[in-house]
Amino acid sequence: MPIGVKTLFSPGHTACAGCGQAIGARLVLDTAGPNTIIANNTGCLEVFSTKFPETAWGVPWIHSLFENAAAVASGIEAALKYLGIKDKINVIAQAGDGGTADIGLQALSGMLERGHDILYVCYDNEAYMNTGIQRSGLTPFESNTTTSPPGKESLGNPRPKKPMPEIAAAHGIPYVATASVGYPQDLQKKVKKALSIKGPKYLQVHVPCPLGWRHLSNLTFDIAKLAVECGLYPLVEIENGKLSQVRKLVKIKPVEEYLKPQGRFKHIMSLPEQIKAVQQIADNNIEHYGLKS
Repeated sequence: MPIGVKTLFSPGHTACAGCGQAIGARLVLDTAGPNTIIANNTGCLEVFSTKFPETAWGVPWIHSLFENAAAVASGIEAALKYLGIKDKINVIAQAGDGGTADIGLQALSGMLERGHDILYVCYDNEAYMNTGIQRSGLTPFESNTTTSPPGKESLGNPRPKKPMPEIAAAHGIPYVATASVGYPQDLQKKVKKALSIKGPKYLQVHVPCPLGWRHLSNLTFDIAKLAVECGLYPLVEIENGKLSQVRKLVKIKPVEEYLKPQGRFKHIMSLPEQIKAVQQIADNNIEHYGLKS
């Protein structure tokens, strides 16, 4: 952080070195600005940023239950409307991938369906990292987690990532986007755009986790970028149900470059057919979203 520049998400919290979620939260909040209220569900971000009696948050911040950040944010937004000051304040609901795609999906769907003027941010580190690295609906195919370990019966997580951006877009909301901490300017541009739009917005941010992904802490940005560059994590915008923008890939990298530095994929690195299956997921993304430049 340059000298003299104040961030609304303060350093000194207890996140792991190289935590992508901490980077993402700072980028989101510093873009949203001080006139912001946040509802934050239980998870890594809540735990490492609010160790009593300290807090890293420079704005009003409410800890919700694991599953209901969207519902709490809906109440905040309704109260601000009643007071006649909603237009002056950004309301953000935020959760991890488990609190979004699994146990928080009902509350999120209700928030989107009712049309609340809220930005919902999913920090996607692809597992329940805070409670022991269990798989979530956004855990990638073949990933090794404590509840999807490789063994005789399977080679890791047998399911693909749940298509949360498409699920959110299916609610007919005005703005849905994916972003990555590997592309901070793109992330901040999307936050700014989302907050300029009235109604419910959904932003899913890819945030590498050195602990759960088992990669070196100094590789967070490199791994985040590789996920995009190989096509496994497309950066897109969907406005009013239609794909409006995609980040084109000038040089598409093989998925091996992304998988190799991560211990969670170590068990498939000597299995060409499994790598081919992961490559097919990336190839399908590239074709579906038209990512090839």
